[in-house]
Amino acid sequence: MALPTLTPEQRAEALKKAAAARTARKELRDAIARGDETIPAVLDRAKSDAIVGKTKVADLLKSLPGYGPAKVTALLEKTGIDASRRAAGLGDRQRQALLDALK
Repeated sequence: MALPTLTPEQRAEALKKAAAARTARKELRDAIARGDETIPAVLDRAKSDAIVGKTKVADLLKSLPGYGPAKVTALLEKTGIDASRRAAGLGDRQRQALLDALK
């Protein structure tokens, strides 16, 4: 499938939109790291909030204090969640398994 041809104005708008989304995801991860947001609360918003929904679960978990790449990988394997899964793509069982494992 070929990419659509964009005018310079459309390209600039798309780049601005993508940068805003990256910034919003970074702010979400920072809020989790500070303790302002919790993983259960964030996952509750995943279906309704596009920014949260498109964030990878592994990135959300790495934002938690004390959770690095090795611990996150082990947690995802234990719960049967693929490392590339996004928050909105979690099923009810996967979400519950993840929340149980974090307790």
